[in-house]
Formats: sequence, structure tokens, C-alpha cells
Amino acid sequence: MPVVLLAQHRFAHAAGSIFGLCIDPQRFPQVFRGYGPIPAIREIVLLAPLAVGSEREIRNSDGSVLRERVTALLPPLHHAYTLSGFRAPFAWLVRSGAADWQLQPLQDGTLLTWTYRFETTSLITRPLAAVLLKRCMQPAMQRCLHAMDAMLSGTNVG
Repeated sequence: MPVVLLAQHRFAHAAGSIFGLCIDPQRFPQVFRGYGPIPAIREIVLLAPLAVGSEREIRNSDGSVLRERVTALLPPLHHAYTLSGFRAPFAWLVRSGAADWQLQPLQDGTLLTWTYRFETTSLITRPLAAVLLKRCMQPAMQRCLHAMDAMLSGTNVG
């Protein structure tokens, strides 16, 4: 049974500009700053041109390197990927993650819904993984969406 996280934000911006930021390897690390033991993203390295099936390396502030594999890419409305390569102690709790970004154009902007489904390593570790993810990863996601809005609005992201 996966641990499911959800973060939403209503932007006063067009879906295209938000989507562009979501997939931008230079700008996105500036808005994902982590939370608690969840590290900030330091760098994203594209291993192939962005397309379904392509992979990226996510190099984090704690020295860890994760791998994302794109599973959906429908600009400017949908972007999804799997995340793997966790290191201990997080790897003792979580086997993999699947992120899904849905952008819904509205009359006055865009609603972005970011869902993460984490597969835990066992039923025994699931309760601890759920607490850690809900108290740290979910706030990191929400904080990221607010930072994206600030960047798109031209206000200070820091």
C-alpha cells in the first residue's frame, strides 16, 4: 500500500509558464528547497532530451543522486515521472516514488495538483515512512509550489 501525498496551488499564471518551470533543469532546483531531512535539489542533469522514457539525475544538497524516469509528458497539462535511487536511511523505508503533475487551466489562472505515490519497503516500515513523508516531503512539495509562484511573479524566491 503506497503512501500518497498531495500538494495543490492556484496560480495566477498560464499553464504554459508553470509547466515550463516544472521541467526546467536550471530553474526548478531554485524552487525545490527541501524540508527537514528532505534535501534541496542542487542540480538536475538531463541524460537525454526530455521525452517519455528519458531520464534525469537529481543531485541533492546532501550529496545524494536520485534518478527520475519520465512516464508522461503532455505540455502544458501533464508531467509524470518515477523516482529511484534512494540511499540509506531513507532507502530502508521507501523503494520508489511516482510523481504526477496535473495543470488545469482556469479562467483566471491555473490549478496545479502534484501527487506523489511512494512505495514503502514493507508493511512494517510503512507507518514510519508515512509519518516522515507527510511531515517532511508534503511540506517540501507545498513550499516548492509557493516558491514557483513567487518566481513566476518576479518576487524573491529565497
